[in-house]
Amino acid sequence: MSTSREAETDTRFLGQPRPLATLFGVELWERFSFYGMQGILLLYLFFSTADGGLGIDKATAAGIVGAYGGGVYLSTVLGAWVADRLLDSQRTLLVSAMIVMLGHIALAALPGALGVGVGLILIAIGSGGLKATATSLVGTLYSEGDTRRDAGFSLYYLGINLGAFFGPILTGLLQSSVGFHFGFGLAAVGMAVGLVQYAVGRKNLPADSRIIPNPLPRDPRRRMAVVAAIGVVVIVLAVVFRLVTATNLATVVIVVTAVAAVAYFIVILSSRVISRDERSRVIAFIPLFLASTVFWSIYQQQFTVITIYTDERLDRSVFGWEFPIPWVQSINPIFIIMLSGVFAALWTRLGSRQPSTPVKFAGGAIVVGLALLLFLPFFGTGPHGTPVIAIVLILLVFTVAELLLSPVGLSVATKLAPERFRTQMVALFFLSVALGTAISGRLAGVYSPSDEVPYFGVLGIVAIAVGVVLLLLAKPVLRLMRGVR
Repeated sequence: MSTSREAETDTRFLGQPRPLATLFGVELWERFSFYGMQGILLLYLFFSTADGGLGIDKATAAGIVGAYGGGVYLSTVLGAWVADRLLDSQRTLLVSAMIVMLGHIALAALPGALGVGVGLILIAIGSGGLKATATSLVGTLYSEGDTRRDAGFSLYYLGINLGAFFGPILTGLLQSSVGFHFGFGLAAVGMAVGLVQYAVGRKNLPADSRIIPNPLPRDPRRRMAVVAAIGVVVIVLAVVFRLVTATNLATVVIVVTAVAAVAYFIVILSSRVISRDERSRVIAFIPLFLASTVFWSIYQQQFTVITIYTDERLDRSVFGWEFPIPWVQSINPIFIIMLSGVFAALWTRLGSRQPSTPVKFAGGAIVVGLALLLFLPFFGTGPHGTPVIAIVLILLVFTVAELLLSPVGLSVATKLAPERFRTQMVALFFLSVALGTAISGRLAGVYSPSDEVPYFGVLGIVAIAVGVVLLLLAKPVLRLMRGVR
């Protein structure tokens, strides 16, 4: 068992602390299972029953995928709360990984809508707990002034994308050759490997990963159990009385996530246990949260709109062979793998001279907006008329935007977090991802391959405008960050 101070001089994992390898590994396998399953999920929902799917219309199917993705990141709130109030971070991660594995098994083994419902709920809950705690644990490996932090998060992000690359490739092959449930089964196997790897290596995590930052007294635990039970009953009744349906699920997740985010900011800002500087830093996080939401509402369309685009508009023929649709989702991870080391080296080399976090966020929003505008020249090419090279170049631009914002967002959440809300601050960043992901599903419902110009044009311009506004506000936001860059 190491300490955070020992980690300052530990460079055994590519110049980073050795425990980063354990977290790198578990996140790699979790993302293998997550993206492998997600690569075939939308297809499973809207493919006809004759092709092994459920035959749901595309707009509803995209909404379900967006709502599920939003639910994953929304559940980081629950995982962060459990880590900070009931369990410690490393135990929460272990339990969450078990739940994720059970969810993938349910998708693989249970038929039809039952498997989808049970599997996606379990994966969403488990993935949320795993993501919040794993990211927080990476933050514990670095002292406040350790300039390796952003580089470390970039390497951690490399592990995420190694899994994201191989997942859709292999599940896509199985889905196209032997069926959807075999693809879901492979995702379950991948999560099992990650679980074993983490169970063996977690003993090397810092000692403070076993500390509950803000333990909940025994009496409030009973009240929370009652509240949780009431919440479950309310959800069940909402489904039974059709207040929540497949068609409005994305909208419900958007509303719930927005309310949760506002409530979370209020709880943290009104807390009496945080200092004036900590409160100022949380306020500085608000414009970053909003920019992140806009970014993810576009970026996550890789799993909705771009999947539909691949099915209907992309020429997938290579030397007479048509590659599986999910393979397009492995293009972005390839670029991440190629460029994450470049960005990590760049931030390390620049040190204190690198762009501030608000400037990086602004760049991410602007670049992802430009990526959407790059679809416009290919409008009118007809069904399967867009060449593969076009989608490759567009996803390269998506990748640059992602590397400007996503790993930096994970890092800044740990840097701006009040001590008593360490993991829950990471959950706030993931709430921006949840909100953006759910919005992406809702937006996908109005996408039409026959009328793409207003869709890609308007969304691209909105993202660029948000980035420009944040760029203009960068200095005031930086002052509120009180010494954090």
